Amino acid sequence: MGDPHVSGEAARAFELVLVGGGLQAGLVVLGVLAYRPDARLAIVEADPALGGNHTWSVSPGDLPASARAWIEPLVVHAWPRYDVMFPGLRRTLDVPYCTITSERFARVVSESVARSSALAAYLGRRAVHLDEHEVALNDGTTLRAELVIDARGPDPEARTGCGFQKFLGLELEVDRPHGCTRPIIMDATVAQHGGFRFFYVLPLEPRRLLVEDTCFSRSAHLDRSAARAAVLDYAGRFGRVTRVLRQELGVLPMPWEGDLDAPVRSPLVAGYRGGWFHPATGYSLPVAARLACFIAERSPREVLGRSLMRLHQSHRAQVRYAHWLNRLLFHCFAPQDMRNVFERFYALPAEVIHRFLACSTTWRDRARIIAGLPPRGFSLRGAFAPVADT
Repeated sequence: MGDPHVSGEAARAFELVLVGGGLQAGLVVLGVLAYRPDARLAIVEADPALGGNHTWSVSPGDLPASARAWIEPLVVHAWPRYDVMFPGLRRTLDVPYCTITSERFARVVSESVARSSALAAYLGRRAVHLDEHEVALNDGTTLRAELVIDARGPDPEARTGCGFQKFLGLELEVDRPHGCTRPIIMDATVAQHGGFRFFYVLPLEPRRLLVEDTCFSRSAHLDRSAARAAVLDYAGRFGRVTRVLRQELGVLPMPWEGDLDAPVRSPLVAGYRGGWFHPATGYSLPVAARLACFIAERSPREVLGRSLMRLHQSHRAQVRYAHWLNRLLFHCFAPQDMRNVFERFYALPAEVIHRFLACSTTWRDRARIIAGLPPRGFSLRGAFAPVADT
């Protein structure tokens, strides 16, 4: 991965220094190398490995066309369609769907770094100070760059008004072929408590699945033991669980207020920390890929400027609409009624659904999503009442 211990100022001078070793930073690395294999990059990650412990899924059509060639090696599973399930709606959407695992992500990005003598990975190091052209690490190392990109995860201290998407998933092996042939991205036929609750299922191999218990909630508290038990119980419909291979969990912000800082100077704040994600779904891959493409197609000195501001303004319009929808969801519906919002949404035309999931709605889409009678349980009074944790 390059030698981060090499001494001398030249060894610590880069075009780009990326702080954070997650999705956004890794996509920037892959994108830049696709255009300029000899680019001088450094990536800093506090953990000993890149990628964390995640599963990212997306419809390939939601990704920038120019990114598909260098994102495709990250994909471990792909399906031609997927299902959603609600008490009054069961639907198969004929839209391709694919999944990236953090294990594959870490391997592909790490191998890309290792192949280039111009790249360095500072793993197990924490950035203690960032400014326009320097990053100071906790071991005393200072990295210099033409452009610094802060791609760390959400800053819990910067939280404004928001709900949360919290989930716990288990990758499981069952004792017989499970018979699930396509992803179930929402099974919301399950009991609703604490918010909008659903199970997410990815069939990985004939006897292997990823099953997640997910809740859109007003509370950030995740009861890990209860969620784990719920996943194992739900998985019983696919066969007897013989082995738990992996666990992943998270609590993602779903904000209904706040604004995106204009990207006018280095460090460029990217990824979740910079608001480059979908506030109403927690999805990050399409937005992160757009920003990574933008950075990759330019030299570091050309990234900041009017073109980035146009991309920022376009994303900001999507974010503001998503914030408004989150406010309606968390303020105007009791927890047990939130499901009705999503059941109504998934009855919309498929193209409207997928532009929304890609964080690329048109103004017609936005009008179509809210047109007609509101979902059952809507309370205008709730819009003016404080939102308390449940």
